[in-house]
Amino acid sequence: MAENAKKRRARQGALPQRGADSYKPTVVPNAVKILFGGVAMKSTVQSTTNAEPSPIKNKVGSLFIPVTNIEKSREWYCRLLGLPADCEIMNGHLCPLPMDGTSIILDTMPMWGGKEPGGAPAIKTPAFTLLTSDLQGAFEFVKENDIALATGIEHDHWFVIKDPDGNLLMVAKE
Repeated sequence: MAENAKKRRARQGALPQRGADSYKPTVVPNAVKILFGGVAMKSTVQSTTNAEPSPIKNKVGSLFIPVTNIEKSREWYCRLLGLPADCEIMNGHLCPLPMDGTSIILDTMPMWGGKEPGGAPAIKTPAFTLLTSDLQGAFEFVKENDIALATGIEHDHWFVIKDPDGNLLMVAKE
């Protein structure tokens, strides 16, 4: 009886079948997918069976944002993120922002084009997201504070803004 039920589930696609090359896909229970935000658990954890060991961790330390005027940028980002604008400017070109999680460092990038006319190139494709639990409230806050919008709210999930240097930043639902 159990064998017949197993065969019936296999025909309905509930169980993975071995291919000609003996590959058998892994079935991930829906409960595990929900716990990991709809992503299969295997895609969130580094595989120990097939991956080569690496001395580089799969963890982001800091994100650098190229800016031309470190003081003005500090004020702009602190206003955007609701932080006091007293973050220390280090070595005349770095300003680490006190973030929850991965840190953001504003940098005039003297080694990477910051000394050139116009400064280091701006980020023209959003490279990370700033999170919000109130997308509409964040959108209204941006408009009320005359922050340049690059998009409206897209797919009821995100929008993109532009900092004074033209860097594109995505704000997304948490």
